[in-house]
Amino acid sequence: MSRPELRLSTDRLAWNIAAVRDRIAPSELMMVLKDDAYGHGLTWAVETGLAAGVDWYGAYDVCSGVRVREILGAHGRIFAWVTSIDDEIDEALRHDIDLGVGSTEYLSAVIARATALGIRARIHLKIDTGLHRNGMLPEEWEQTIADVRRAESDGVVALVGIWSHLAEASDEEDDDARREFLHAVEISGRSGEVPDALHLTASAASWWRPELRGTVSRIGAFCYGIRSADGPDLEGIAPVAELVATVTEVRGDEVAVAIGSFDGIPSLLAGSAIGTPAGARTLVRVDETSSIVSTWPGAAEGDPVWIFGAGGHGESSATTLAERIDTVGEEILTRLTSRIRRVVVE
Repeated sequence: MSRPELRLSTDRLAWNIAAVRDRIAPSELMMVLKDDAYGHGLTWAVETGLAAGVDWYGAYDVCSGVRVREILGAHGRIFAWVTSIDDEIDEALRHDIDLGVGSTEYLSAVIARATALGIRARIHLKIDTGLHRNGMLPEEWEQTIADVRRAESDGVVALVGIWSHLAEASDEEDDDARREFLHAVEISGRSGEVPDALHLTASAASWWRPELRGTVSRIGAFCYGIRSADGPDLEGIAPVAELVATVTEVRGDEVAVAIGSFDGIPSLLAGSAIGTPAGARTLVRVDETSSIVSTWPGAAEGDPVWIFGAGGHGESSATTLAERIDTVGEEILTRLTSRIRRVVVE
């Protein structure tokens, strides 16, 4: 192996999905796929999710949602929640993708495109419960619901979901957000059926705050074994990816490894624990195309070195490395360059 490899474990991803579903039941898992499935590769993640029986997929944007639909075929529900332009709305409607709607302007655009195409849009209406990241304000919610019901009676839209994002600043604020969310759901039921898909929580709140879960839980990072920054390890969950590079030279008490900052490895990770055939060693320095690692007895050219992974060789997780540079685990994966081969293993 000359090029570094990001080795992806299909079995581990399937195991994590099962563990997440057991944890959040009876809430249904929406497997989130943003940023190319958090750097793991969208196609592999969707195919694994499909084999594991996942029905809901959170694509974030319409372009990714179309790719997911091409993989899934007629199976599954896809949710794209970023505000999109008219051409993207058209693509979403043609590919049977649910749209997250968080403003009156976007609602008007979706209604207009659905009317023009003659395709009924499935929408998830977003209520702002305090994060202030898009979403209808509580004071405009009743009027918005009325507008949606009129569009429903015209056969233009179907209100299939209500959702929000939690600020996760404190338990008290999240409790307040839940009350606001449930009030919005209650208002929706005054003029028609309450939607089936009610989703308030993402990974962390879905895992640790069961009382906040709705009928659906949006979970991305935890499916891939990426814990929250500064958060505890997750019981029954392990990283699905390990980044492996090769020793190219032994130099006394150090070895050179064929991976560097040009591959997306931040130089600030120097001093981290990485894995070797003899267990944990120190990543001494990160250069442009190579890195220096403290040696071990019997080290030889061609030996593997684990930059991050599940810890089986003494290596740190991606999140542990990310915490050294004040970021999150998925940032480490998504910044990896195309020179790193992605290899799927069982």
